[in-house]
Amino acid sequence: MPLAEHFAVVHATDVAPEQIAAAKSHPRVRYSVATAERHGLPDQSMDLVTVAQALHWFDVTAFYAEAVRVARPGALLAVWTYPRPRFVDAELDRRFFTFYSQVVGPYWPPERRHVEEGYKTLPFPFEELEAPEFGFELDWNLDQLAGYASSWSATARYRLALGSDPVPLLRELMEPAWLAAGASVPLRMPIGLRVGRLRS
Repeated sequence: MPLAEHFAVVHATDVAPEQIAAAKSHPRVRYSVATAERHGLPDQSMDLVTVAQALHWFDVTAFYAEAVRVARPGALLAVWTYPRPRFVDAELDRRFFTFYSQVVGPYWPPERRHVEEGYKTLPFPFEELEAPEFGFELDWNLDQLAGYASSWSATARYRLALGSDPVPLLRELMEPAWLAAGASVPLRMPIGLRVGRLRS
């Protein structure tokens, strides 16, 4: 875990016991099952509170109050998210967006809009610091893309509503342009990041 390279102790929590059970052990990381709104950590004990791709599911008012409670003087809050990847190849990007917005699009929960806006549409009542613009530069094959799309909440909702899997439709849509582009193609996963000071 990269955070453990910078902090003496990392407290990693998740509301789902199965996620904690599947986590890789690390001598500096302490795992526990807890909600975002009630960690059970001591007052003024944290230098950084961070949330990855989950803030849009929280009761943000209660979470922010909890983050302030556990923050030491000078502590930061960093929340980040990643919307859909962007393909360098324009035709691949167009086809992928068709699947994302039209095939499974109706099955995205309303909270997804906050992800697409890089959390700019969520309240952030803190002294906000300027965050760098960055993202992941990736090279994926079609199997990797299909696996990624299989993990989406919209894909799960599609399956539940229609009784079929939309991922083969993604393969059918992407494959002609993918074969022309090569086995592995470049794409970028942009990151939406907001950083604020919890306690001065």
